[in-house]
Amino acid sequence: MNRAEQARTLRLERIAGGTVRETRLLGEQHRCRHYRVTLTDGRVVFAKAAAGDLGGILEAEGRGLRWLADAGAVAVPHVLGWDPATLVLDWVDEQQPDQLAADQFGRDLALLHAAGAERFGSPWKGFIASLPLGDRTGDAGAGRVSGAWSEWYASKRLLPYLRRAADTGALAPEDTRLVEAVTSRVGELAGPAEPPSRIHGDCWSGNVMWSAGRAWLIDPAAQGGHRETDLAMLALFGAPYLDRIVACYQEIAPLADGWRARVPLHQLHPLLVHVCLFGSSYRSAVQAAARAALAA
Repeated sequence: MNRAEQARTLRLERIAGGTVRETRLLGEQHRCRHYRVTLTDGRVVFAKAAAGDLGGILEAEGRGLRWLADAGAVAVPHVLGWDPATLVLDWVDEQQPDQLAADQFGRDLALLHAAGAERFGSPWKGFIASLPLGDRTGDAGAGRVSGAWSEWYASKRLLPYLRRAADTGALAPEDTRLVEAVTSRVGELAGPAEPPSRIHGDCWSGNVMWSAGRAWLIDPAAQGGHRETDLAMLALFGAPYLDRIVACYQEIAPLADGWRARVPLHQLHPLLVHVCLFGSSYRSAVQAAARAALAA
């Protein structure tokens, strides 16, 4: 075992509160390696480990999971702890989804959103994937409840990532103008005003695990936001049993009229994030979402 592996093992043991017996590499994403770790006391945990300090990314994930868990609604892995380069969670055995689990997820998600948030934005230094959300408590103008969600969404979610994407050259000037047209009309496109909901914030199908008859949320960009955002994210890359999830959600918390037409508006931010992370391959999706949002 080299020095880096020794240091990683010591960090894991300190956070998990036990001695590591076996470590199995699962993959790597956003500068972190993912591990299935078996401890000598028989416990199995999931760990993300980086080579160095990630500047708060793993802390934001850990805090986000605990904040979502506080609602007592959707299942999330128990957080054992973190440090600047490590996050350790209870292990969740993944299974295939089924309709009963999807039905329960719809109801659980409605209850999560109903738990609410103090303001729009993250209560801490937030991230989505490896990108900063830039609206932590204390930032000038961040997450004012007195302001409409539409204003916050345009200024804190659309425009910063549009500028970042344009600066990389992944978007052309005409793409920038198209998204700016959405931001200029966002008040009329956003639908009825709603208070901040407690949302996952990056709720695409890859961040939903299925286990023990329930859906489990992982990898959050947890924040106070609009509840339609999580549902639009589930639709973005095709969640299983989405129609059942939405139907059971609506039994608990009916959505405002016209919500389906607003799905592209809510998808525009994550698509801009994808452009920032992965480049121009998502350019056409950004164009399509912006045009659909304006058409609605």
